[in-house]
This record gives sequence, structure tokens and C-alpha cells, in this order.
Amino acid sequence: MSKKQALVICPGRGTYNKPELGYLTRHHSHRSEMLDIFEQERKTRSQPSLKSLDGAERYSVATHTRGDNASLLIHACAIGDFNAIDRNRYDIAAITGNSMGWYIALACAGAVNQVDGANIVNTMGAYMQETMIGRQIVYPLVDDDWKAIPERRAEVLTLMDRVNAQPDLEIHISIELGGMIVLAGNDAGLKAMTDLLPVIDRFPMSLANHAGFHTSLQLPISERALSTLPKTMMTQPTIPMIDGRGTIWQPASVDHLALHQYTLGQQVTDTYNFTRAVQVGVREFAPDCIIILGPGNTLGGAVAQSLIDISWQSLESKAGFAERQATDPYILAMGRDDQRALVTG
Repeated sequence: MSKKQALVICPGRGTYNKPELGYLTRHHSHRSEMLDIFEQERKTRSQPSLKSLDGAERYSVATHTRGDNASLLIHACAIGDFNAIDRNRYDIAAITGNSMGWYIALACAGAVNQVDGANIVNTMGAYMQETMIGRQIVYPLVDDDWKAIPERRAEVLTLMDRVNAQPDLEIHISIELGGMIVLAGNDAGLKAMTDLLPVIDRFPMSLANHAGFHTSLQLPISERALSTLPKTMMTQPTIPMIDGRGTIWQPASVDHLALHQYTLGQQVTDTYNFTRAVQVGVREFAPDCIIILGPGNTLGGAVAQSLIDISWQSLESKAGFAERQATDPYILAMGRDDQRALVTG
């Protein structure tokens, strides 16, 4: 039986929620060497251990969504999941990620080693939490059947222009997330934008403990990271990587200085186009399936919406996607037990 070619997607912040409490222990307690690396990183910074966070009696939004806690916890779950993929059944054609997932992708692809990968994730999470510059909200750009509503995007962009025209107000596109758009800005800008956006169900929705990622607001974080995280961390990946612009970094041809500059520079301060990354991944590598690493399953909808947007393999709607998934699943989310079994065997 021939192997399937898989596009792997790494999760970002916001994927370790109440249902995921204990995820690391349930699936990866046997990976002692991996966990020791991550726990040493926590110990170096005098931070709560991943074991104590994952093994807490109760999930706490105040504790578990903090950047300096959530980042490495999610990273550990995702790296463990990547290592759990059955390589007798799947070859990894390429790897990408959403937002913080880019850092995880670097480690999975071998562009950084596990020690440096943990350092990058934990450092950036700590820097973000220390400063908490700006905030994020999320808003839908598709209808209930996951079909794009062009006039809604146009309305959002018009409202953004109105906000940015006012003194001391700032609003930016942070992440293109399939059928959603993540907006980030300073407090005054976010409040103004939230007041202007038409309410649709629970949206606009504020994201707890999320700073103004992927905007110029994060320039101080970028400058600090570029000066403290050494260029020597970066090396040649063994798997093609697709970044937040849709640019492909191919093994044996990566300029490690350019990778360092992008990862801690443009990737931090400019819009992260996850939609484009997914679309480039399927168009350029034509995978047999997409594997989304855990924890959680919050990226499944965004990935499907990105595919529907380009009518990939004749996918045109949420209903059509659900029908396909029920009979011959194309997206396999390791945060779901039923789909995890198909990936790990």
C-alpha cells in the first residue's frame, strides 16, 4: 500500500481550551526526552511546569491562555502529535502553521532543533505577555454555508479606514483565517471598530490574552527578539515550509539569515495570511490529505473555508465539505479522537 502525501498544519494560540486540559499527558506522557527539553526551558525561566499546567484540576482562562503559558504548552502538544504521525502510512509533503504555528513548523521541519524551537516559542510568548501591546477580535466573512460574502469584507475594510482616520486610533488586519478575519489594534481602535461592526451571532468576538499580533504594534517585540534570539538557531529544513505570506522555503536552499529575519521580523509585524498558506500548500504539493496537529480542532473550519474559497477538489460549501468528510475525510485533525486514529494507527 502506497503512502499518502500529507500537508501538515501546526496550530497557533487559542487551541488549548477547557476540553484540551490533560491533552499533553493523555497523548504524550511517554515522550520523556521531548518533555524534559520543554520542562528545562520552563525551569530556566522559573515558569510553571507544563506538567502542572496540563495536569491542573481545573482549566483557567486567566492561567492557561497567558502567552507565557499557552505558547509552549501548545508547542509541546503539537510536536508530540507530529512525532506520532504514522510514517509507514504518511509522507510529509510540506508543513505550515497559523500564526504561532509558524514557530512550531520550524521545529517540525528541522529548521531549528528542539531546544532552540522551545526557546523561540517560550521567549516570544513571554515577550508578548510582558508587554500586551494591543488586542485582537475575530469577525466572519462567510455565510452559514462557508461561502464568501464579498460585500461584508468591503464593509469591514471601509470601517477600518474610518477608524484609522481618527487620531490615536489604530486597527489592522492581523490574520486572514479562512472565512474569518482577525483584526488587531490598540485599545481605542479595537473599541471603535467593535462598536461599528454589525453584530453577527457572537461576533465581533474578543480573544482573551491575545495581543495585537502581526501588526506594526509589535515592532518593539520584533526588535527585541531579533537582538536576543541568535541567527545561528536557524538551519536547513528537511521538509518544505510555507510561511504566512504563502512563500515556500525549500530544503537545501534556505538562507538562514533571511529565515531568521522573516521569522522574528516581518512575521511578527505584518499580516499573517493563513488562508494563502493553506491554498499554496494544496496547489503546489497536491497532498492526499491535510493533517492538523493538536491540541484542539479549532483550525478545521478555517482550513476547510480556505479550500472552499478556491473550489479545491470541487469543494463549494460547508454542506459539501461535511459530506466529503463523512465518507472520505480529506482533513484529519489530531485533536479529534476519531481522526487521530486514522493518522497514528
